[in-house]
Amino acid sequence: MKIKKGEIEHIAVLARLYLSEEEKDLFGSQLSSILGYMENLNKLDTEDIEPASHVLSLHNVMRDDIPALSLPGAEALMNAPSSTEKFYRVPKIIE
Repeated sequence: MKIKKGEIEHIAVLARLYLSEEEKDLFGSQLSSILGYMENLNKLDTEDIEPASHVLSLHNVMRDDIPALSLPGAEALMNAPSSTEKFYRVPKIIE
């Protein structure tokens, strides 16, 4: 599938990219080859293939939640750039 130069320019505007004429030609040919490859994939018979969300089967790898003593507050605040007795002090972000 051949992509027209106007389509490349439209895509560049949407992506807020400035492309030189050489880049437009280069990206046009690259996108055309990508779309051509996608057309080849669309010709494949996938009737008996189940949809998959991932190529590999994924399993959550989580450790057991075992209660333990937490870090003492003074030690947790030790490297904070600014803190009070019990809390981190951060810059105000909402007016």
